[in-house]
Amino acid sequence: MCQSFNLLKFASRVTAVFLFVGLLLLNVSFAQPQPTHSFLVQAADLETAVTAVEAVGGTVTHQLGLINGVGAELTDAQQTMLAQTEGIQLVANQSLTTAGSKGPYSGYPTVIGANLLHEQGITGKNITVAVIDSGYWAQSALNKNTSGQRRVLAAYDAINDSFDQANTLDSTDDYGHGTHVSSIILNSRMVGGQYNGVAPDANLVTIKAFDYEGKGNYLDVIRAIDWAIAHKDEYNIRIMNLSFSATPQSYYWEDPLNQAVMQAWDAGIIVVAAAGNAGPDPMTVGVPGNVPYIITVGAMSDNHTPADGTDDILASFSSAGPTVEGFVKPDVVAPGGHMLGYMDANMTIAAEHPEYHQRGTYFTMSGTSQATAVTSGVVALMLQNDPTLTPDDVKCRLMSSAHTAVDENGELAYSIFQQGAGQVNAYDAVYSTASGCANQGLDLAADLDGTAHFGGPAMQDDDGNFNIMNTDGFAWSGGFAWSGGFAWSGGFAWSGGFAWSGGFAWSGGFAWSGSAIPPETQVQGTAQLGSWVPQE
Repeated sequence: MCQSFNLLKFASRVTAVFLFVGLLLLNVSFAQPQPTHSFLVQAADLETAVTAVEAVGGTVTHQLGLINGVGAELTDAQQTMLAQTEGIQLVANQSLTTAGSKGPYSGYPTVIGANLLHEQGITGKNITVAVIDSGYWAQSALNKNTSGQRRVLAAYDAINDSFDQANTLDSTDDYGHGTHVSSIILNSRMVGGQYNGVAPDANLVTIKAFDYEGKGNYLDVIRAIDWAIAHKDEYNIRIMNLSFSATPQSYYWEDPLNQAVMQAWDAGIIVVAAAGNAGPDPMTVGVPGNVPYIITVGAMSDNHTPADGTDDILASFSSAGPTVEGFVKPDVVAPGGHMLGYMDANMTIAAEHPEYHQRGTYFTMSGTSQATAVTSGVVALMLQNDPTLTPDDVKCRLMSSAHTAVDENGELAYSIFQQGAGQVNAYDAVYSTASGCANQGLDLAADLDGTAHFGGPAMQDDDGNFNIMNTDGFAWSGGFAWSGGFAWSGGFAWSGGFAWSGGFAWSGGFAWSGSAIPPETQVQGTAQLGSWVPQE
């Protein structure tokens, strides 16, 4: 009996111990921090956004005064509470990833007539381009202009929110895309009497917002744009190069990144953005290229014959319009096939595609990212020649002087939803006197304050073809001529807009088809910095 009692007492103690441990573990589990997710929180002003996040116990990670918002880490419970707070807009932090002749000389400056301007001393001198990308690789022809003067004015890391004076700048680019894009804009190396860069004397502000895999997010890119606007006067930043693209998942005016881009345009910075590499299907132009105000660039190829413009082709990967709001995009196209630029062999892109790396420092890559860089260089030439030009002036002259691809009958070889106003021509753009032809019918101030939003002139017929409202003869035919080539001549600008009134010829306001996503879908998804495409 005593033995039984002792066993019972021992069992009770063991049970008590297990119960204690169980309760302890349960308490530990309750005490464990809940997983958080990254969000962009917008309000009427920055202070309200900060207060709202802190009120639910969230953590503010980014202060984005440019769009009256903050970045925040929120648990599911905090997200639910904040989503129910009046006057607060909550958006998931969208992921972003970056959108690629014999010898080291690339013929694109000749293709667009920039070499003729170089001979006249128009080389982009004193004009600063801010490149928001994966960083920068210090090379002599990038560090210095044609006179041997240092021209990398500043380096900002938007990922870590850190600033480095250019004098201590070495290399911030592990991916390679930012270096490649920058070298297309302003490489000062001369080979065979020709410069490798479009604007070899332009200045550079390099802003890192994408990592070694070419990945980034809305919070860091918006912070990068905010920093560029804040320092535009200090460094004379006139141009912002955005060689990346994301799938639109809302109307252009609802997207936080687009809001930041519109703020940059409003601040007097000429924003040049990639159309994207999701072509050739219609309605594939991405964010922020779908912003109607800015300059959106598609890609063409010289067909490996830079001296012969009669066999040029539109790049098969180049994204095409219209946008879901009916705007014609891209605005222009530029060389974007087999583009030669700087990239270290150890950078991610070069390591993944070693067959396109040559001579230790050069790499061949195609994409609308590269075409965007060419266009930014052209804009630098335009601004050196006339620094008084406004963003709308530049867009007007760039489009009105572009050369359209036409066939042997003088008809458009490609739809305007593929080629926009045509291929940029640096010489004609610099000496153009056109004015008042860009962004007609639009009101940026009203768009930014939310009192009015706009739609473009494109419409879709019963057969699914896209046409331009009140314009005959320019219809999406569904066909592409990838063989042969066409002369690029003439030019026209499709850049008008109409106040949002519900009176368009679409059912439900817009033609949501193909890859387009309904406007009620919350903004979240992926964008791309120079995704790998055929080297056309």
